[in-house]
Amino acid sequence: MATTRQAHTNWEGNLIEGKGVVTFDSSGIGDYPVSWPARSEQANGKTSPEELIAAAHSSCFSMALSHGLAGAGTPSTRLETKAEVTFQPGTGITGIHLTVVGEVPGLDEDAFLKAAEDAKANCPVSQALTGTTITLTASLA
Repeated sequence: MATTRQAHTNWEGNLIEGKGVVTFDSSGIGDYPVSWPARSEQANGKTSPEELIAAAHSSCFSMALSHGLAGAGTPSTRLETKAEVTFQPGTGITGIHLTVVGEVPGLDEDAFLKAAEDAKANCPVSQALTGTTITLTASLA
């Protein structure tokens, strides 16, 4: 069964001086302010499209890696994934770097890296972002 999730943004003003609020409709987890300075300079308590992409990518990758490891008979006890989305004003998103540290009993470093590379290639968010260079650092704790 397919699922659809929704969010919406109310924006006021122009790009540089304007501001907005993104609302997570499906989950109801809240309203979060967004602005150009939060995107192109310092966050200062606001979010950005890139931070939202990083959240989506780190969670999707973690789910895909967890599923792959369990399917191979080596379930993880813990995965900590960070996604760093780089934005260059005037150019756009220039890359995403995933860093994962895992606790996987009975698995060696090479097998973990192979599983992580597979998750990077096959998680739905990675597939949606194929126009962007995605790099990975993976290690066992």
